[in-house]
Amino acid sequence: MATTTPRSPYEILGVAKGASAEEIKKAYRKLAREYHPDRNPGDASAEERFKEVQGAYDLLSDPEKRKQYDTFGSANGRGGFQGGNVNFGDFNVGDLGDLGDLFGGLFGGRGGRPAGGRTSRAQRGSDVEVQVNLSFEDSLKGVETKIPVTLETACSECHGSGAKPGTAPKICPECHGRGVVAESQGFFALSQPCPRCHGNGTVIEDPCPHCGGSGRERRTKRYTVKIPAGVKDGTRIRLKGKGEAGFAGGEAGDLYVVTRVQPSKLYERRGDDLIVDLPVTFSEAALGATVEVPTPDGAVSVKVKPGTQDGTLLRVKGRGAPRLKGSGRGDLLARVKVEVPKKLKKRERELLEELQKQSHGDPREALFS
Repeated sequence: MATTTPRSPYEILGVAKGASAEEIKKAYRKLAREYHPDRNPGDASAEERFKEVQGAYDLLSDPEKRKQYDTFGSANGRGGFQGGNVNFGDFNVGDLGDLGDLFGGLFGGRGGRPAGGRTSRAQRGSDVEVQVNLSFEDSLKGVETKIPVTLETACSECHGSGAKPGTAPKICPECHGRGVVAESQGFFALSQPCPRCHGNGTVIEDPCPHCGGSGRERRTKRYTVKIPAGVKDGTRIRLKGKGEAGFAGGEAGDLYVVTRVQPSKLYERRGDDLIVDLPVTFSEAALGATVEVPTPDGAVSVKVKPGTQDGTLLRVKGRGAPRLKGSGRGDLLARVKVEVPKKLKKRERELLEELQKQSHGDPREALFS
């Protein structure tokens, strides 16, 4: 009588023997979604395939068991791999704890909650990130703004329980609240999520009509956010507890407001310093002058020393951006831009020609020395 050689766990998951833990996890999640009983009701072959995939992942996700299998051909050193019938040795079903985190997220209803069930332990809600657009001026002085945020919140009718008002979720009669069941076959055992409660430990016999038993609903809230002076593009402002509602009494996640600052036509920001281009004439650069430079607080006077070169930075202390962490402000740096006239009047040309005659030395001499 012909016999069929059992497939290896690598073949079952469709990965190479040298696959990384991340590659194995990715393959497992894909197959688990495809063959999960919730997506294939009444399909016995899909259920068997799911058990096989689960058993392969349980072995390969454990570094020690995987090492034993690669060395001896089994997880216990006796050879052979029987898909979902992996021998876990001293592995205890209770070690799995609540599988709601994994299977609730993979196969659940809205918001990651399995339809008709609820998580058996408190879980923190997800963090949410939104962006707010600011003008460059508002980023420097600070502003108060209202931001609309659409969130998964606790159902306003059942307050997150998922059960019809006046009723409550009940302990799952099949797994007695553990969220997992064990299927024994001789000396082998396979632990899997409870098919009745989907790994949550509780069932809802009379779902809330408003949320369909999910315990969640999407609502748009408007938050007033104080944007402090000195924020930069990409600054994250945390609003604790303003994210999505938690599960089973868990605390809400946080809301992160990310600032998007529009570029300024006048200033360039470098840390807490502001740089502004300051045009000066050739004669002002050569002879020196007192000129005005714009700042966020109004114009101030700066001295251009005789012989100032193009690109020189003139520092005006305390006239830059407010420091977001700490006190005080950065500096304003006026970057000198010497304007060379494109057209000269007759008298201007005569004066420059006379100046050239009086000039001493060759400014390019060092290039050839």
